[in-house]
Amino acid sequence: MSLLEITNLKVSFDTEDGQVQAVRDISLSLDEGEILALCGESGCGKSVTAMSVPRLLPPETTRLSGSIKLDGRELTTLPEAEMRKVRGKTVSVVFQEPMTSLNPSFTVGYQIAEVLRRHEGLSRQAAARRAVELLELVGIPAPARRVKEYPHQLSGGMRQRVMIAIAVACSPRVLIADEPTTALDVTIQAGVLDVFRDLRDRLGTAIILITHDLGVVADIADRAVVMYAGRAVEQAPVGGLFAGPRHPYTLGLMNALPSAAVDGRLAEIPGLVPSPLSDPDECAFQDRCARAQADCRLSRPPLTHQADDHLAACFHPGGQS
Repeated sequence: MSLLEITNLKVSFDTEDGQVQAVRDISLSLDEGEILALCGESGCGKSVTAMSVPRLLPPETTRLSGSIKLDGRELTTLPEAEMRKVRGKTVSVVFQEPMTSLNPSFTVGYQIAEVLRRHEGLSRQAAARRAVELLELVGIPAPARRVKEYPHQLSGGMRQRVMIAIAVACSPRVLIADEPTTALDVTIQAGVLDVFRDLRDRLGTAIILITHDLGVVADIADRAVVMYAGRAVEQAPVGGLFAGPRHPYTLGLMNALPSAAVDGRLAEIPGLVPSPLSDPDECAFQDRCARAQADCRLSRPPLTHQADDHLAACFHPGGQS
C-alpha cells in the first residue's frame, strides 16, 4: 500500500456562474520518500488536487467526492478536530508566496516555534531552541540571529526557506510544495531544491511538488503527473516521461521548452484551455491537438495511463497517437 492514495477524486466549486469543475476523476499515489511532480498549465487543477489532501479548500463552496487515504486512513470523512491534528504535523504545505504566508507582525522564530508548541507540546524555551536548529537544517546562515528577525528583513530565498522550516518542523510524512521556486532566481532555486532533496533523504519525507517548470521536474522528481483541464492525462517515471512522452499534450509541453526551440522560436500549443464550467463528453484537448481524429469527437476514451504498461496515453480510441 502506498503512503498516500487518491482514488477517483472530483472537486468542483459553486460560483455565481455555475459549478466549476476543477478536478475531474483523478487517481494517483505517493510512496514513502518519493517526490511526485504535478505539472501542466495554469488552471489545470494541480493546486486543487494537492490542497484536497489537507482539506484546505473552502468548505462552504467546495464539492468533493472520491477517496483520499493517508497510510490507509480516509481523510475526506475525518472530523475537523482530527483533521487539525493532521495538518502541520502529518501533512504540511509550503505555499507559493512566503511574504503573504508569513505573519509580518511576528519574528520568524516565533512562527516556527508556534507550530512546535501546538503539535509537539514543547515549552517556549525548547521550541525556541528547535527553531534555531530548523533554520540551520534548511541552510539559513547565522540561524541564532535570524530567528529574531521579521519576514521583511529576509530575502525572498530566505523567506522561502523559513516556510520550509515551518512545514517540516514536525517531520511530516507528506510535504506539499506549491510552486516553491517560482519567484526565485536560478541560483536560489537550486538551493531550495537541494533543501527538498536533503529533507527527503534525511527525514524520509514524501513530497508533492506543484510546478510549471519542467526543468525542475527533470531535476528533482521521481515521477510526474501531467494534468490538463482537471484530468491526469499522463503519469510516468520522470526518465520515461522525458524520453518518450505518450500524450499529445505532454509532447506539446516538451516542444515548448527552450531546448526544443527552432531558429530561436519557441513552439506553442495553440488555443486556450477549455472553460472549467464545461463538461465535454469528448476529448478536452481535441481543439488544440494536431493529431485529433474524427473519433475524438464521438466518445470519451480513457484519459489516463500508467507508462509502465507501454501503451499510448493518447485520448484516441485504440491507443493511437
